[in-house]
Amino acid sequence: MLYAIVDIETTGGHASANGITEVAINIHDGNQIVERYTTLINPKRDVPFHITALTGIDDEMLVNAPFFEDVALQIHQLLYGKVFVAHNVNFDYSFLKHHLSLAGYDLQCSKLCTVRLSRKVFPGKVSYSLGKLCNALQIPISNRHRAAGDADATSILFNLLLENDTEGVIAEMLKKTSKEQVLPPNLDKAAIMKLPNQPGVYYFKDNKGKIVYVGKAKDLKKRVTSHFTGNKPNRRRQDFLRTIHNVDYVTCGTELMALILEANEIKRLWPENNRAMKRYEHKYDLYIFEDQNGYLRLAIDKHKKNNKALQSFNNLLEGYNFLNMLVEKYQLCAKLCYLQKTATKCTAHENGQCFGACSGIETVAVYNKRLNAAIEDIQNLQPSFALVDEGRKEEEMSCLVVEKGIFYGMGYFTDKNYLNNGFSLVKESLSTYQSNSYILNLILNYAEQHPHKLYKL
Repeated sequence: MLYAIVDIETTGGHASANGITEVAINIHDGNQIVERYTTLINPKRDVPFHITALTGIDDEMLVNAPFFEDVALQIHQLLYGKVFVAHNVNFDYSFLKHHLSLAGYDLQCSKLCTVRLSRKVFPGKVSYSLGKLCNALQIPISNRHRAAGDADATSILFNLLLENDTEGVIAEMLKKTSKEQVLPPNLDKAAIMKLPNQPGVYYFKDNKGKIVYVGKAKDLKKRVTSHFTGNKPNRRRQDFLRTIHNVDYVTCGTELMALILEANEIKRLWPENNRAMKRYEHKYDLYIFEDQNGYLRLAIDKHKKNNKALQSFNNLLEGYNFLNMLVEKYQLCAKLCYLQKTATKCTAHENGQCFGACSGIETVAVYNKRLNAAIEDIQNLQPSFALVDEGRKEEEMSCLVVEKGIFYGMGYFTDKNYLNNGFSLVKESLSTYQSNSYILNLILNYAEQHPHKLYKL
């Protein structure tokens, strides 16, 4: 078996927007290096100052260097049929695969990561960065942060790994069924193996235990593993993979419960990588407040995080349509509801839809009583029900409750007479969660598709 021990230098951290400035490949036969290849590469773009400070490679050095497409065939031939070895292998592999693809070559190699291998063969080291690991293992390293120097140091490290691999870690990693080749360099395979094939929510954590991503899954093990397949060259993915050091999880009875828990956890934790869900907010709310004259007033306004709303809407038109319906059905004052902004009395006063609250004709007590009755009627028309579904284990059932159009909470039970204990007792046994229009729509759609799981309360 032949190994290609690779190191590259680049203009930045992700392949899709950066070029390669240097490549070094050491062909290793399992005992020693049998062939060396190294070249500078003109990336067709300026080398950033901080990269020059790190590597010593500047624009002047690369003026007469070949373009990548000029050496792509030779690089592809060197890598073809070999096991691709590198320190944090997915970084080097993603760059070479991306740029070879642009040159018309398809790179398909088995991979070995010397970071992951070192964690298993040499456990307990303070750091597994190449420089600090070489220092701990007394590996000489020269021309640090240059491709040839780092490739030579990685080759010596690989020799030590081969010599000390008494438990067959390398052979195990090279099996087609092994997930080691695709896992991030800092994530232990044991964390993946303990994941169940059940619905739930998973949490990716960094080296300090901070949660950096929350996701939901119908099958936790399959979903988490799917994050690491492929070699997308974009910056976000590469930075994300380097950040992951551990994964925790919570099992749920159903995928719906996992979706709800995910939405709540993202709002609670605001992980930096959950951009899509973090952007979701209903935009407008219906608020009620008392003005200086004592009249209760309804208003549609932009969503405010800490203000309690009567109802939420995805857009302004939806909110105004609902408010207009209330005004017409319950003969509320359009002016007090901010639907009319005339200086004079409400124009609805003439056609009988307003009893004169806006001009002081209708008293505060009478108007407020009717408005409160209208709000109570609307809330009473909202659905109240329980959804009973599968639990996390065979003898368990799950329960999810919506009360007056608001998601209340969810939990689990084993008593078959659980729903006969009274609504208040059912609620007491549930964990409460945030409700919003996104979550409520998930629940209502599920209830419509599974009416046999629905229990009216």
